[in-house]
Amino acid sequence: MERTDSLETGELFDCIVVGAGPGGLQACIHLGRYNFRVLLFHRPGGRTYHAKHIENYLGLRAVSGPDLLETGLAQAESFGVAVERVKVERVEVREGHFAVLAAGKTYRSRFVIAASGARESIAPFKNLPRFFGISYFTCMICDGYRTTGKKLLVIDRTINGARMSVGMKQMFTKDVTFLAQGFSLPPQYAALLDEEGIGRVEGRPEELLGEKNLEGVRLADGRVIPCEVILGWGGISLNEEYLEGLPLERDTEGFKIVTKGSGESSIPGLFVLGALRQGHSQAIISAGQGAEAAIEISTRIVEL
Repeated sequence: MERTDSLETGELFDCIVVGAGPGGLQACIHLGRYNFRVLLFHRPGGRTYHAKHIENYLGLRAVSGPDLLETGLAQAESFGVAVERVKVERVEVREGHFAVLAAGKTYRSRFVIAASGARESIAPFKNLPRFFGISYFTCMICDGYRTTGKKLLVIDRTINGARMSVGMKQMFTKDVTFLAQGFSLPPQYAALLDEEGIGRVEGRPEELLGEKNLEGVRLADGRVIPCEVILGWGGISLNEEYLEGLPLERDTEGFKIVTKGSGESSIPGLFVLGALRQGHSQAIISAGQGAEAAIEISTRIVEL
């Protein structure tokens, strides 16, 4: 749907969705099919958009992140969802509705779905962008399968990497080496890896080697550790600046947002999906959360 004059008149939307990842798009598709007034704020470039291989999404044997999202966006628009391609600056709770501030305008809505996801924080290894998402992965749950039967190097800055190495050997490949970056393994973890037949190295990785295919990792002391694939450390930062100042309940670390079963936060009417909330945030899980939130919102709108 093209932007219409109704977006300029202070119309009260039934729901505003922030973020066009799998969760936000699925919520839009459900709500649009219910013929509700829905506005989606879309800023491209999320983690799903950068995914090269999604192979565990029901009904799709394999799909890239861009293909999944572009198809989903077109599907949402086909059900009358309006789309604004601007950044949301703030969400406010006002008397009887939410106010969403973006690009100098204020949009009003009965419900808000925050589905803006997170951004990757990756290791500063030379040449990493060349292999990221192809042979360098940061999530065992998402991409462990792609290491099956290959020579794997697990890189981590904590002992959690030792446990991850054991899990990777149990599920995906027998050829596993653990690189402890910047620390020495406690004896009990060194013994665990030895018992499991997992190689172990200590050092500081500096550069990924290879042109088209990954061939190994060069350490700061000049040693080269051969490998075909890497499960490396990484982190995320939440795309939630627009929620700053809202009294949202957080987890014990003050990081993720706590939600009820339907995805509603501690603020009535504000639902949270995907990486912003506690739990796993794979594409298929976020999509299910989007459907669940949309159904809950629909029952409240028509007071079923």
